Amino acid sequence: MKTALISMLIFFFSTLNFAWQSEKEAVQQVVQSAYVDGIHNRTGIEKISEGFHPDFETLDKRNDMLTKFPIYSWIETVEQAMFSDETTTKKTTITAKFPLIDIAGDAAMAKVDLYRNEQHLFTNFLLLYKLEKGWKILSKTYYRIPE
Repeated sequence: MKTALISMLIFFFSTLNFAWQSEKEAVQQVVQSAYVDGIHNRTGIEKISEGFHPDFETLDKRNDMLTKFPIYSWIETVEQAMFSDETTTKKTTITAKFPLIDIAGDAAMAKVDLYRNEQHLFTNFLLLYKLEKGWKILSKTYYRIPE
């Protein structure tokens, strides 16, 4: 009886761990595709639209003042950069590390470190919700690493 109970508990917790790991991978995939590839590596506006919620805003802090930057403005900036001569001639891939992804139910937070040529550029904190169509990025704050 004890052996059966222990076996059931082990199965239950391993199943929970697998489901949590699967959600963590889903969050990372959305951030990689929409934010890292779509925004920073400019691989397609459709990736941005798929991963960002339409009400997304990034908060920019300068001189102790906060400015909200909505996703539609960011998409316009990316579109302009995708078609500029400067962007096509100086294409350097941005890579990401994900030191933390934390999930509680349908809410998640991803800490994302961005690099260019091994140089750490930014640490980002992205907030996500899991909606009917999957995980969506809602908000971002960041820290620019001094050169």
